[in-house]
Amino acid sequence: MRFLRSPAVFALALGIIASACGGGSGGTTGTSPGASGAAVSSEPFVMLSTQLNNVTESEAFRSQILSGFTAAKVEYRGEDAGPFADRIVAESKVKGTVGVVGGLHGDFGALDPNLFEDLTPLATKLKDRGFPAEFMELGKLGTSRQIYIPWMQATYMLGVNKQALQYLPSGVSVDNMTYTQLTEWCKNIADKSGRKRCGLPAGPKSLLHRLIQGYMYPAYTGGLVTTYKSSDAATMWRDLKALWQYTNPQSLQIDFMQESMLSGEVWVGFDHVARLKDAFAAKPNDFVAAPAPKGPKGLYYMSVLAGLGIPKSSANKSGAEAFIDYMTTPAVQSKTLTAVSFFPVLTQALPADLAPHLKLMADGVTKQAKSPDAKVALLPIGLGAKGGEFNKVQLDTFQSIVIKNEDIQKVLNDQAAILQTVMNDTKAPCWRPDPPSTGPCQVK
Repeated sequence: MRFLRSPAVFALALGIIASACGGGSGGTTGTSPGASGAAVSSEPFVMLSTQLNNVTESEAFRSQILSGFTAAKVEYRGEDAGPFADRIVAESKVKGTVGVVGGLHGDFGALDPNLFEDLTPLATKLKDRGFPAEFMELGKLGTSRQIYIPWMQATYMLGVNKQALQYLPSGVSVDNMTYTQLTEWCKNIADKSGRKRCGLPAGPKSLLHRLIQGYMYPAYTGGLVTTYKSSDAATMWRDLKALWQYTNPQSLQIDFMQESMLSGEVWVGFDHVARLKDAFAAKPNDFVAAPAPKGPKGLYYMSVLAGLGIPKSSANKSGAEAFIDYMTTPAVQSKTLTAVSFFPVLTQALPADLAPHLKLMADGVTKQAKSPDAKVALLPIGLGAKGGEFNKVQLDTFQSIVIKNEDIQKVLNDQAAILQTVMNDTKAPCWRPDPPSTGPCQVK
């Protein structure tokens, strides 16, 4: 992703020519006061982003969110991760047209942090917004500088039909339970209702691998790659086998949990928020949203975290700062949730008039992030085209241990060897929850 591709250079050249000829951004420039009272240049600039790139999302973003920013004209341009990185590198050698960039944590991590402005002063101005400390730390990318400001997130949670609450184990809260308590709850439901109504999305197009990578493994082992064949991992797989006994038999065909929850087949389902949304939207009074369970190492959750950064070549640095200020206000965070279904990164309360299903889901996301022992696990970073092979290791492990009942430690040893080959081939260093590494991440 660090290599420069000629299309990006060509696009950059066109942008520079258009700028010089007065095309594209157009208009006059001047200054206006920003939210903090400082002067803001009104010089137009581009927002380059790897997010919101499909037609529906980009149109909603432009019409419902960008239109409210008046300090400067901002042109949104979506790019895939490769061209996104290329353009930032290309513009670092000239005065760019890109003023601000929006990307996932991994998009920023694939670039040299020195390409970006230090946003520590801006972060200090915005500290009362209530960004989770974990997110702010991630935004430093291992440096002492704030490389990006958290922008929006997606994650996974438990969707719970209220009918299931009567079967909770004595003294257990739906907002604070362990994986073993979840198993006990699912057993109660099966025994007392006569049907297995807990669900894990384990179909061919499901996100089961993300639940294993970002939730179960870290919660039991504190890691993923480094701890893949550990005794703690073996305990996790034994507990997952125990949970599977009380899981709806249709789980191996479930890709989107919302469908099974709407039909009543599943009362307690674990999935990505976007794959629960339709159930919450159709019957918001029937469901509650709850944080992920905890393991021996605490509550780990996978945040698909996006941030906003300012390249050192920014076309309008004061305008870009004002834009980040605007995008992280509670009102705009709420609009972002409504328009594109990405959740706020603030712990402040959302507006009372938010649509019921969005408020329901946002409450679950906030509870998860604010849990005292919550820790963030990241999407895999640095795997490139080998990402599918990495995911297959976890899915094959699941099939061998949980479905085929093979020896746990033997499966872990065999799959750990395959996992290490992937890491060596990609030379990918460790990412959270594993500790930083020098060179390819190593299975211990």
